[in-house]
Amino acid sequence: MSQKIKIRLFVATPLIEQTSVSLDEAPSHYLIHVMKAKIGDPLLLFNAECGEFLAVIKTISKKNVSVSLERQTRQPLSSPDVWLLFAPLKKDQTDFVIQKATELGCAKIVPVLTKFTITEKTRIERFKAQAIEAAEQSRRLDVPSIDDAVPLTKVLANWDKQRPLYFMDESGNGHDVFSIFGAARIAKENKAALLIGPEGGFSDDELALLRSLPFARGVSLGPRILRAETAVAAALSCWQALVGDWTSAHDESL
Repeated sequence: MSQKIKIRLFVATPLIEQTSVSLDEAPSHYLIHVMKAKIGDPLLLFNAECGEFLAVIKTISKKNVSVSLERQTRQPLSSPDVWLLFAPLKKDQTDFVIQKATELGCAKIVPVLTKFTITEKTRIERFKAQAIEAAEQSRRLDVPSIDDAVPLTKVLANWDKQRPLYFMDESGNGHDVFSIFGAARIAKENKAALLIGPEGGFSDDELALLRSLPFARGVSLGPRILRAETAVAAALSCWQALVGDWTSAHDESL
């Protein structure tokens, strides 16, 4: 990608070469007031369905920007079908989780409420905005979906048993991450979910429930106790390195 093109925006509307697109209020405000964009400036627009396109600013009004789509720069490419389930944390820590999960290629994010969850406040619209911003900065072509918060017991009761659930077990009884995710790679699993508990860990009852489920597997992230947000980044990194799209090289040049 050309280093000269510094602006990259997610748009939900269809993108077609040699057509014009009128941007919504939020991206228009960003271009006008934050980036101080001018007519003729280049930018990249993307979404999961259409891929990424080189565009040029065509008109600028007080509250609206329209662009001309010049050419497609990248074909649509979905992230691996791995979900993240996590217990909401304090504001800044949850922000970190949303951002890093997006950067690390998570397809879906589900806040879950556990016995020791420290907050039940979930600002889904804020989470979605942060995910979009992280996708723009990390060159993702898709944006993870984000569900409303739901009790862990309800999630497990309605679980798709064809999707393996890997829960990070800090009790010392989890299997090492290399053997568990390595087996998933050998089995060519095409979907999975990673569950990270709250700062206080899972309760004894929650651990007993998880261990009783045939689709759930306990994973250890090593001998040290990690903060919840650190565990998110570590677990997703290990998954992507051993099973996900870090194992494949993609040509992303323009």
